[in-house]
Amino acid sequence: MVVQKIGRGDQRGKRPSPGGRPRDRDARTRPPPSGDRPDTVRICGLPAVRALEATAPGSILRLFFDEATAPAVGDMAVRLAGLRRPYRLVGAEELAKIAGTPMHGGIVAVMTARPVPAFDADAADGPLLVLDGVGNPHNLGAIARSAAFFGIRRLVLSDHPAQALPSEAAYRVSEGGLFHLEVSRATDLPRALRRLSGSHRVVGTALGRGAPFAGFGSDPRPVALVLGNEEDGLGRRTLDACAAVATLPGGGAVQSLNVAATAAILLWEMGRARPSSPPATRGAAR
Repeated sequence: MVVQKIGRGDQRGKRPSPGGRPRDRDARTRPPPSGDRPDTVRICGLPAVRALEATAPGSILRLFFDEATAPAVGDMAVRLAGLRRPYRLVGAEELAKIAGTPMHGGIVAVMTARPVPAFDADAADGPLLVLDGVGNPHNLGAIARSAAFFGIRRLVLSDHPAQALPSEAAYRVSEGGLFHLEVSRATDLPRALRRLSGSHRVVGTALGRGAPFAGFGSDPRPVALVLGNEEDGLGRRTLDACAAVATLPGGGAVQSLNVAATAAILLWEMGRARPSSPPATRGAAR
C-alpha cells in the first residue's frame, strides 16, 4: 500500500489533491514541522520509527516520509490515522529540512520527548547494563542496539556530567533498540551499585586488569555490567563499588576497543552466562 495523502488526523484540515498528493497552501508562511522544540524529538530511519510505532504509537505526533519509503509505510499510516495523527509524503529537500539531517533514512517521526526516570536500585531485577560517562551519542545508540539484540531490557545511565542521554542521534543509531529498553538514570552511581550488590553481581570493566568476563558465569545472581567513559574508563569510586572487574584481553596491536564494540562482546558473554530468554528484538546483525 502506497500512502500519498495526509492522514485524516491532520488538524490543519488539508485535503489531498485529485492526483493523490497533499496540497500545502500555507507552506511558505508556516514554520517547517520539526523536532527542534524541547518537548519533541525527531526519530529517523525505518527500523527506529517502526520500533517507536510498535512500542508507543501514541507518542508519535507527526510522520513524514519520501517516495521510496512510502510502500513500507502503508499499515503504519492506517494505524496513525486511527489515532488521528498526521502523516505526509514529502520531497527529499523538505524531508531533510524536517529531519535536520540528510541521514534520515527516508522517514521521520516527530515524537513527544521522553523523560529519563530516576534509577531505583532496590527495585531493580534482571540483568542490567550501566553506562558511566559514555559521552558519544552514537556509542550510546550502538550500545543500546546491542543490548536490545541480546535481550537486555534495562539500561542505567549515570549522572556523570559527560554521560550522553537519549537523543535524536542515539535513537537513529540504535535502530529502534532504545525503544525496547527501560532507561533510567542513577544519582551517585557508586552508592547505587553498592545497594545493588545484594541482588546483582556488579561487574566493572577496566583496561589491562581484571579477569576475562566468562569467568563470572558461576554466580547465580543477574549481572550488572558497568562500562565507563571512552577515554578514562571507570573512576576509582565506581570500580571500588564493583564486586569484580572484567577485561577483554587483546593481541596487543592496539590498546583497546571502542566502548560500543566492548559492550557487544560482553553482552554476548552475559547471555551465555544466564538462562536463555526471549530476546527483546529479533533479527540478525547487519
